[in-house]
Amino acid sequence: MACALAAQKAGLSYQIVEKGCLVNSLYNYPTTMTFFSTSELLEIGGIPFVTISNKPKRAEALEYYRRVAFSNHLKINLFEEVNSVVKAEGSYRIETSKGSYNSKNVIVATGFYDIAVKLNIPGEDLPKVKHYYDDPHYYALQKVVVVGSSNSAIDVALETYRKGAHVTLVIRGGEVSQRVKYWVRPDILNRIKEGSIKAHFNSSLTAVRETEVDIQTPEGKITIPNNFVMAMTGYRPNFEFLDKIGIYLSKDEKFIPEYNPQTMETNLKGIYLAGVVCGGMDTHLWFIENSRVHAEMIVGDIIGKMKQTD
Repeated sequence: MACALAAQKAGLSYQIVEKGCLVNSLYNYPTTMTFFSTSELLEIGGIPFVTISNKPKRAEALEYYRRVAFSNHLKINLFEEVNSVVKAEGSYRIETSKGSYNSKNVIVATGFYDIAVKLNIPGEDLPKVKHYYDDPHYYALQKVVVVGSSNSAIDVALETYRKGAHVTLVIRGGEVSQRVKYWVRPDILNRIKEGSIKAHFNSSLTAVRETEVDIQTPEGKITIPNNFVMAMTGYRPNFEFLDKIGIYLSKDEKFIPEYNPQTMETNLKGIYLAGVVCGGMDTHLWFIENSRVHAEMIVGDIIGKMKQTD
């Protein structure tokens, strides 16, 4: 949407193609989520984001971006998935689930929230294993194992605990992540210290069954009763799609796509990256607040190229 606003302001023709609903990733965030960023840092296109509290909630963000789309009459096609982007006679042909487009420039701003990082353990395909979290009430009075130590996992652990779940945290490292929101981290540490939430550090979930799970701890394997597993192990960009387009990815485990940090243009002329997709597996590097500038950088480069050819 930020790229569309910048293109519209510059007088360029554009089209947003979104495979889900409007701001699909934000829509799939937990219903109770509070952003780490302030409302000012979530603004796009210079349009004020006014909230009652300093840090907006998911519902407020959805309202804001919806109003931005409506008030600016952005050209958005929803529930239309892009299947391929192929070079064709000086432009790109974009084939989607509903049709096709031709464009001299393509901006890939797909984020990373659509594909969960799997545990790759027996039983992960059981319905009781969740990689996405919606509302804590659902888990009241249930035995819940939460895997992970960052914001998503800690939020799930605290919120389900406060709705009456019996929570066990399984953390691969030796501590709760230092990246956890500063007002939340003391809360989880105190709940662990008092025993309200059980935590296994330097541990991993190794198997899931209908009524129990196995956890490998420093003291050996333990088996505990379980109703639900919340695998908050992170998400990743659609690397297969990027590779299919022809965007180079780093050869290490981070799969960082190749792009010019001054223009955001990839190794393919006329194809740009915007937002958190730029970070590969380092999904903590980019957020709305520090990637909003990508829109102006990209549109500025496109305009610059157009002037050179005039």
